[in-house]
Amino acid sequence: MRFPWPRSLFGQILIALLLGLIAALALSFGLLLHDRARFGDRLLGDYAAQRIAEIIEALDETPPIERRPFARLLNAPPTRLLFRQPWRTAGSGPDAPYENADSKQFAERLQLALNRPIPIQVLAVRRPGFFRRAERSVVLDARPFQMTPPPWGLRLGGSLGYLHPHRSTHYLLIQAQLSDGSVLTLRHELPPPMRWPLQTMGWLLLLGLMMMAIIGWAVRRLTRPLAALSKATANLAHNLNQPPLPETGPTEVAQAARAFNQMQEEIRRMLESRAQALAGVSHDLRLPITRLRLRVAALQDESLKQKIETDLTAMDEMIGHTLAFLRAGTESEPMQRLDLNALLDALCDDMILLGAVIHRHGMATTPIRVRPQALQRALQNILDNARRYGGGEMDVGIEETDDTIRICVDDYGSGIPDAERERVFEPYVRLESSRARHTGGSGLGLAIARAIIRAHGGDIQIRSRPDADPTATGARLQIDLPRETSRT
Repeated sequence: MRFPWPRSLFGQILIALLLGLIAALALSFGLLLHDRARFGDRLLGDYAAQRIAEIIEALDETPPIERRPFARLLNAPPTRLLFRQPWRTAGSGPDAPYENADSKQFAERLQLALNRPIPIQVLAVRRPGFFRRAERSVVLDARPFQMTPPPWGLRLGGSLGYLHPHRSTHYLLIQAQLSDGSVLTLRHELPPPMRWPLQTMGWLLLLGLMMMAIIGWAVRRLTRPLAALSKATANLAHNLNQPPLPETGPTEVAQAARAFNQMQEEIRRMLESRAQALAGVSHDLRLPITRLRLRVAALQDESLKQKIETDLTAMDEMIGHTLAFLRAGTESEPMQRLDLNALLDALCDDMILLGAVIHRHGMATTPIRVRPQALQRALQNILDNARRYGGGEMDVGIEETDDTIRICVDDYGSGIPDAERERVFEPYVRLESSRARHTGGSGLGLAIARAIIRAHGGDIQIRSRPDADPTATGARLQIDLPRETSRT
């Protein structure tokens, strides 16, 4: 199973930075624990060496007859004393055969803590560590060192206390040979393993959360202009009149937004220039058409006159439709609030006068901001298309969501194949053979309607009618318009 890596630029940058932050915090915490353990071990070793050295020197300076009573006073946790154990034969001093670095290191520390040379040997070192690592012990010969013959420990003099090796799992076992030849055995208890620094962990966690929040805010601030640029690029084909992008953010993003705004302005200017040029051509073409009509009026043959007049009318309509298509989406008409219900009702009444049967349902609850004349032209083309090719009967309804107003026009024609549903919006494409026996129109009506709807930030699609009867035919033209728009 693959990790669900986010696809957005914001998500990928945020995840990468957060993973780096988590790795840095984990490494920092690991180094903290390591340094803390080293510092604690060194401090603990120095304290133990100093305490044991003071005890050894104090007992060595004490006369033998007073040594045992004085030992009773010194025999207090964490150090226990014993005089009845024999000297081990493993060796002493710096040349002793230490089997573990801890025992050798502690022996060196203890020698440095002593003010005069006294034979010592470290028999065992069992020390705590972080993460409850395994105890490490040092035994200087093959035989285990038995501190007490009886199972309850060995009592020294009645008040010296017990020296039992199994009371704690963390201790030092040391022997020292005093100046009179007596052997002093010391067992120094070590504290239990250091607990996890919960307070430090809490502060690190709080720091991590604060840094995550700052990183999230910074990444969102940096990627928001890119998201706006991506959205504007996607909408450019639908609406050349969308407002320019704010040229803010990092330098590269601001430059990209500036270049996009310039490109949009150049495209709009180019289309407007083309429409103006074609408007001039249209004007030039209509003058000869008008002169031909005047000359046709002088003809005596009524049949020929009628045919020529029909052709001239078709030419004039074709020129008008072509100009309307070229101007669609580039109108300078200002946005206004419009009662969509009144507009649809008026257009439906016009279609009824032309012989259509219309079933009207659904109402818009609020006005919408549109270009009234442009939207009227688009809806008129859609309704006229349904009247011509949809069997003369249609259902016209309005549905509302939180963000959009949907206009649905369902006709009762023979339907449109799925493969042809996008082609019908292309200029000069007609599917009369699949929808009616007669021909009509220039093939620009739906192309003009889509251009106008998209210029409003909406879209138009052709779907199958949502009838319960699977044998029902016909098509649905679905128009989605934004409820509110700031486009100018």
